[in-house]
Amino acid sequence: MPRRAARVDSNQAELVKVMRKLGASVEITSGAHDGFPDVVVGWGGVTVLVEVKDGDKIPSKRRLTPDQVVFHERFKGAVTVIETEQQAVELVNRIRRLAGMIGPANWNLGAVASNG
Repeated sequence: MPRRAARVDSNQAELVKVMRKLGASVEITSGAHDGFPDVVVGWGGVTVLVEVKDGDKIPSKRRLTPDQVVFHERFKGAVTVIETEQQAVELVNRIRRLAGMIGPANWNLGAVASNG
């Protein structure tokens, strides 16, 4: 059965812009499937998967899809949902604080294809 195109909430571009303006790395992954979140946000070696929902919609239209619920329940890393610019700012601030506490992270394990 062919997959249908992912729906992108109307506020996603603005929230991505806000987080990038604050200096975070933000990669859009809303085209992925099987409940994978809409964006990946990183700073200083800390990465958070983020589902974007439109806070202007009624609560029933902001619920996670069944696939998103399964993903959020089984994923053991950092994953969250944001709806507003204020939440986007708070998310980046929390990531920065955590990155500051743990210090620079070097994830290079020496693979030939690595960039370092």
